Amino acid sequence: MKTFGADSLFLAPEYLGNVNSFSSAIVGMSVGMFIMSWNISSFILFSRHFRFLSATSNPFLKYCINNAIIPGIFLIFYFIKAYQFDHTKELISTTEILFLFGGFTAGLILILAASFIYFFRADISILRRMMPVINNPQSYITHFNPIKEVYHGAPLIRVESYFDSFFRIKPTRDVSHYTDEFVASIFKRHHFAAILSVFAAFIFLVLIGFLLDNAFFQLPAAASITIFFSILIGVAGAITYFLQSWSIPYLIGLVLLLNIFYQLDWIDPRNKAYGLNYWNKTERPSYSREGLLALCTKENIEADRQNMIGILNKWKKNQDNERPMLVLVNTSGGGHRSATFTMSILQQLDSMTNGTIMKKIFLINGASGGMIGATYFRELFRQRQMGKDINLQDKQYVDDIAGDLLNPLFTSFFARDLISPAQKFSIGPYKYVKDRGYAFEQKLGSNTRGLLDKQLKDYVADEKEANIPLMFFNSVVTRDSRKMIISTQPVRFMMQSRVDTNYIPSADPDAIDFVSFFAKQDPYNIRVLTALRMNATFPVVLPNVWLPSDPVIDVMDAGLRDNYGQESTLRFISSFDDWIKQNTSGVLIIQIRDRTAGGWEAPYLSDDLSDHVTKPFLLLQHNWFKMMEYSQSDLLSYYTMHSGYNVYKVAFQYAADKEENKAALNFHLTRREEKDIMNSIHSASNQQNLEKTLNLFARRLAPDSAQKPISPARIW
Repeated sequence: MKTFGADSLFLAPEYLGNVNSFSSAIVGMSVGMFIMSWNISSFILFSRHFRFLSATSNPFLKYCINNAIIPGIFLIFYFIKAYQFDHTKELISTTEILFLFGGFTAGLILILAASFIYFFRADISILRRMMPVINNPQSYITHFNPIKEVYHGAPLIRVESYFDSFFRIKPTRDVSHYTDEFVASIFKRHHFAAILSVFAAFIFLVLIGFLLDNAFFQLPAAASITIFFSILIGVAGAITYFLQSWSIPYLIGLVLLLNIFYQLDWIDPRNKAYGLNYWNKTERPSYSREGLLALCTKENIEADRQNMIGILNKWKKNQDNERPMLVLVNTSGGGHRSATFTMSILQQLDSMTNGTIMKKIFLINGASGGMIGATYFRELFRQRQMGKDINLQDKQYVDDIAGDLLNPLFTSFFARDLISPAQKFSIGPYKYVKDRGYAFEQKLGSNTRGLLDKQLKDYVADEKEANIPLMFFNSVVTRDSRKMIISTQPVRFMMQSRVDTNYIPSADPDAIDFVSFFAKQDPYNIRVLTALRMNATFPVVLPNVWLPSDPVIDVMDAGLRDNYGQESTLRFISSFDDWIKQNTSGVLIIQIRDRTAGGWEAPYLSDDLSDHVTKPFLLLQHNWFKMMEYSQSDLLSYYTMHSGYNVYKVAFQYAADKEENKAALNFHLTRREEKDIMNSIHSASNQQNLEKTLNLFARRLAPDSAQKPISPARIW
């Protein structure tokens, strides 16, 4: 999970928004729990191979001491990696790193000490219960019993000496004269004490799941992940110990039983779009060819076009020019790096246009992280329009959008999705289950000062009056890769490519207008945070959102279909060619992207034999965005050659100053990564494009210029 930033959760753990010795101590405690769980489970499964321990005091403690090599090597490795990461990525000084290590070590020692005290007390209790047996040698010494052949089985390894303490080695004691029943009774009593400690960890994680809405209980994600794995190891050991050879059939049977419960609708782990009505099962829309064609009839398409033309006319009235430039923003996916870069570019454009850029923009469209940054900036602009004292260029808003989202997401996944019983919350009359999707939205809402905690219906009036730019929140239907477009305005004209059916057969719809398709499911009630999450559903990290159609469909990240937003933008402007020719001086597409153009970035290398084996399977995945870029560049070229008006494109690109400083594709940024993103705005190419954008805004087109030949697109 390094690609999604999971390493940062462990190497720079964050608690209550800070990376400090206390957050490191919590992670240290969780690692201590993991080490003890590993020792406990392996002791339960393999102690019978080390029979000499039954003749020692504190056999579990002796086992842990002799089993300390792997945990010791891991801790050394961890501290080296943490130092490198904290120093180079988080820009933490050596002194502060030492405090972090001190906190981690203190937490680790606390848990180990508490565990050994627990097992020491258990040893005393076990010894007290075993005294009647020990005082009667005939019950556990083999030669006091009738002569019979004793076979203890071959041990895993031959042990001649062991560490009695960390600094003293003792020879093993021959216990072949002990009966198997006696040795087993000693170990079983230790096994029971060990299983109780694993059960305590399980209860702890369940409680965390119930209390997760309180920030105090939102543990560093690394701690939640490690505690979960501690429980997993403990449970696996217990199942194997109790069920022996039946453990695998038991697990298979459990999976089959859960599948039956799912098919009977007794359990439902699927994530829902918060605010949408899933309980109106008799009027669910038909997701079929006929159902989609019935939605985008000529009459419906024309009605939606006329509605959009009305908004375009209102937008034009708000401009300072009779023939303004129609400005459309395309922002790419790319997690936090794209969200932060998009926010920074929009701030820069707002500053250079004296606060008028948002009035010039008609539509914002794109994918994933870029749309998160753009949505927050639009809401800040909207709040300022309502009279709030907001400086859109304030860096605090960049810090807001760059705030961590991985901690609550991973914590919820392990503590709530996998462990705790279902908890519910309400949006209007509808109830939904809290899971990692809910945790993501709550944290995003908190990071953005609660300004995005709104529903789609809250933006209908402002978009209708062109007070703020329109937005398309896109996602991709996993069933057939059709695009799901969420907008406050009906956009059924976006469902099909516009073609002349006298020459070319009409194509089936390859997109769905969300509000029209789910008209009977209360679509305007959906949360904006949910629309953003549907737009940014990273595979595995966030749950797919399933939607109440017939049959049921689910959606994923918009980047799977149109990571740069250009496909939807071209379809939009092609639907209004005539209006654009008559009312504007052309179209300006501002593209904000989290990677450099041209397809040269991150080439697929085959450095060893294994790469040649996996290349046929991973080639498409690795080059997916590059092939998307090539295709969209062709679309833009073909369209602009025959559009009949000027189409300009300016591309702002995030490019790291050094490859090792490049921000990862995830929902967490280190200090160096955020700094690198901010610095990339001042690159020579981005500064040139800012100037070119201003020059385009400054142009005035002569009244009769619409009748003159138009040159093809200018692209920078």
